Amino acid sequence: MGEQKRLIIGMSGASGVVYGVRLLETLKSMDVETHLVVSKAAEVTLAYETDMKIAALRELADISYPEADIAAAISSGSFKTLGMLIAPCSVKSMSEIATGVTSSLLTRAADVVLKERRKLVLMVRETPLHTGHLRTMTALSEMGAIIAPPLPAFYAMPKTVNDIVDHSVGRVLDLFGLDTGKVRRWGEPAADGGKPLRAVRRKKT
Repeated sequence: MGEQKRLIIGMSGASGVVYGVRLLETLKSMDVETHLVVSKAAEVTLAYETDMKIAALRELADISYPEADIAAAISSGSFKTLGMLIAPCSVKSMSEIATGVTSSLLTRAADVVLKERRKLVLMVRETPLHTGHLRTMTALSEMGAIIAPPLPAFYAMPKTVNDIVDHSVGRVLDLFGLDTGKVRRWGEPAADGGKPLRAVRRKKT
């Protein structure tokens, strides 16, 4: 009998809480145990961007921790996980993680993931980026984190906002070896039986 797959989901105060919500909804139907930590700023953003209450968000996760619970299981490297995905990831949280200044459970859990050489994926939501942001991202990449801004893949010919969100969610979960079945992949048949995506070759004139 194999070990339970566990994934930490963090949500910080950037715009784009839909990505965190959709991740939890998607993982609920997969064989993955989710451990959620939500920052106070993310709770505010949830209220601005959705009609969802924080209690309903927490119910999507298998286990949810208060941001101030520094004694939580996910604050220890001995607690095995696949890693952590922060969606969305604010510049503030990204900067804390890069400097090792862990003022909350969210950034402490991310620091633990890095020190244990597990996978840390940050769906950073900010644009345009100044040089300080870029240097912070470089530092995190050098430390082993993956910077994965949720950018739409127009080659997949999305028809709705949900299509765009699902593709981004699917691609970041790919990084953990988790296939949602909702990603339209280049050169492969579509999950709905449609034609595979191919490059369009122009005729010579």
